Amino acid sequence: MTVTALVSGGKDSIYAAYLADTQGRTVDEFLTLRPPDADSMMFHTPNLTLVELQARAAGRRYRSAPVDGEGETAELAALERALGEDRGWVVAGAIESSYQWSRLLEVVARVGRPIYTPLWRKDAHRVVAAEIDAGLDIRIAHVAAEPLDADLLGRKLDHALLAEIERRSARVRRTHVAGEGGEYETLVLDAPFFASRIEVERAERREEPSRGTWEVRAAHLVPKPSGPAAGGGA
Repeated sequence: MTVTALVSGGKDSIYAAYLADTQGRTVDEFLTLRPPDADSMMFHTPNLTLVELQARAAGRRYRSAPVDGEGETAELAALERALGEDRGWVVAGAIESSYQWSRLLEVVARVGRPIYTPLWRKDAHRVVAAEIDAGLDIRIAHVAAEPLDADLLGRKLDHALLAEIERRSARVRRTHVAGEGGEYETLVLDAPFFASRIEVERAERREEPSRGTWEVRAAHLVPKPSGPAAGGGA
């Protein structure tokens, strides 16, 4: 049976896939849902085209499923179709979003698949710190909440930037430190189970009132000097 990781390209889904590997549920495929609505409540949308490179870097199969239409009904129907093809574990990186959690549970129950969410209800600061300590190269790809301004776009999320986000949050307006409410979204360029890292050739910053996006236009894989991706793959 196939172990499917729901991967958006961001830090939490990649870290959950990594933890699944290290904890005995080796991921076979990265599955990405592609909604037409950039403001989807269910799915991350910035830089989804990069997930295929992440899958190649990790030595896993890549599968992409379109969402035919906007809104919750269309999104959940697409997820159910995509997950209904197998009966193996589903791995997800949810931390605190009850909206996403409850709907994901409904879908996996309908298709008869067990779910593994190693980050669920963990302390958000500790999760992000652990992702950084594990060696993820995390970049800020989208901001959509004051006080997280467009000056953060493209920056590497390290411990210093994590502290800066927390300071801004405390000083101006409380935001979720892991971006779980959509305050910010990320793109992972490297992870401990990648045999190659993603090299960004060209990226553009798009700024709008109250939000901004770092959109990668061209990228390629660069082999890493140390051994193969952990956990095998297909």
